[in-house]
Amino acid sequence: MLDVAVIEEPAAAEASLDPIRSRILAALAEPGSAAMLAVRLGLPRQKVNYHLKELERHGLVELAEERRKGNVTERIYAATAASYVISPSALASVSPDPSRSPDQLSAHWLLALGARLVQEVGALVTGAARARRRVATFAVDAEVRFASAADRMAFAEELTQAVTALVSRYHDESAPQGRSHRVVVGLHQIPAPPPGAAADEAEPRRAPGEAGGNGSGHGSPARQENPR
Repeated sequence: MLDVAVIEEPAAAEASLDPIRSRILAALAEPGSAAMLAVRLGLPRQKVNYHLKELERHGLVELAEERRKGNVTERIYAATAASYVISPSALASVSPDPSRSPDQLSAHWLLALGARLVQEVGALVTGAARARRRVATFAVDAEVRFASAADRMAFAEELTQAVTALVSRYHDESAPQGRSHRVVVGLHQIPAPPPGAAADEAEPRRAPGEAGGNGSGHGSPARQENPR
C-alpha cells in the first residue's frame, strides 16, 4: 500500500468523491471482503459489492487475496493507498494556471502554485511507481510568528533575495546532463481552528513559512534519492 496515491483521471476522482465509496476506501485501510465491509459500515452487502467493483475498476482498491470457504471463494480487497490526492489535471482545462496572473502578494496565485506542485509531483510519483523507482525531492516545512506586518514584509524580502541568489549560483542552462527542477516558496497564515476544537488545538499557532524544492527555514527536511 502506498502512503499517498495521486488521482489523475476525472472518472477516478468522481468515484473517490462518492460518500459511500470514500467510506469504503477508509475502511479498506484494513483489508476486507464485501461481507466484512457491509458489517463494518452497516450497508447491504450487494451495495458494497457494487461500489467495490467500481473502485477496483478505477484502481483505487485491489484484490489482496482469495480465500476458499466451502463452495464459495471470498475475495479480500485492500485500498491501494493510505490516502489520496486529486491532481488538478483531473479538472483539465479549468485547472489553475500560475502563469496567468503572477503576483507574489496574491493568495490566489499561491493556490495556483500549490495546484501546479500537486500536479507535477503527482505525475512524477505516478511515473516512478510504474517504473518502480524513487523520486528525488526536497522540502522544508517551518512556522514563524511575526511581531508585525512590517517584519513579515522584511522576512519576505530577505527570503526572496536568498532564494534568488541560490538559484543564480546553481542554475546552469548549458549543462548537457542537467535536470530542471521547480523551486516554490510560499508564506501564508495558518487558519484559525474551527469552533469547538479541542483545547490544545485552540491555542494560538504560528504563521508558517514553507518551502518546496530548495528552500530555507527552521523545519524538518525530507529527501528521496532517484538513481540515474
